[in-house]
Amino acid sequence: MMILQQLRHLCRRLLEDGEVQVVIGYGQSRPDAPAYPIFITRADDVDRLVWSDRCFANLTAYLTRKEIRALGKPAIIVKGCDERALVVLENESQIERSEIVVIGVACEGVGLPKCAACDVRMPRTTNMVVGEIDNPDVPATDRYAALDAFMARSPADRMAYWQAELSRCVKCYACRQVCPLCYCQRCIVDKNRPTAIDTSASLKGNFAWHITRAFHLAARCVGCGECTRACPAGIDLMLLNLATARAAENSFGYRPGMDPEAEPVVGSYRERDQEAFIR
Repeated sequence: MMILQQLRHLCRRLLEDGEVQVVIGYGQSRPDAPAYPIFITRADDVDRLVWSDRCFANLTAYLTRKEIRALGKPAIIVKGCDERALVVLENESQIERSEIVVIGVACEGVGLPKCAACDVRMPRTTNMVVGEIDNPDVPATDRYAALDAFMARSPADRMAYWQAELSRCVKCYACRQVCPLCYCQRCIVDKNRPTAIDTSASLKGNFAWHITRAFHLAARCVGCGECTRACPAGIDLMLLNLATARAAENSFGYRPGMDPEAEPVVGSYRERDQEAFIR
């Protein structure tokens, strides 16, 4: 409750002083319901803001949307895991951090599987932080435990798993809409001259869509897990992203969004690259 009071007080001050024109935060219809994104433009409405272990969404996905930019300078509430997306968005020139007030909130976890191996419970690069908690030292093996368990299965079993899972995809694109790093104005799956990916919800089209999306997120995905949470079919899409994330960490020592000064893997060149063709 103390964190919530501080959060509301801070957001009220930012709006009253005109430092921001909108606060992107969480609202809730009842205590046991998942929180949902809200956009506060009046100081009198800050009491609608909530903070609880039901605040699942990664709100940074809204920063690149023209409808939100039209509201004016934003303040955004982020968890430590969400904060990583801000770093990537800035590296990719999608946001200007000086034009955003970032409010970090110390997070003890929101009850999702990703929280068990989270090592950014305390935001590190925000303008201000509400609350305090230590960032645990989490072994890399913990972060990739689900992937290790999956890779222990036979290749035939793994293929059968994905055939069964992706056959349930209805191509609703909820995974794309909630992802803070799927910001293309026109997605490749929407292009039909020529058609790059079959738009029908067929097994072939579903494989093409999800594999293509996973590769587009390689060394960019921050592991917020929103794709898995939003999927109405319950497909664990994060399992695909974990594979590319571990490859980036093992090959380049790189974890997206962890260090604002780190050079992104995609688009950078190093003479010590392990692949011989680069030299």
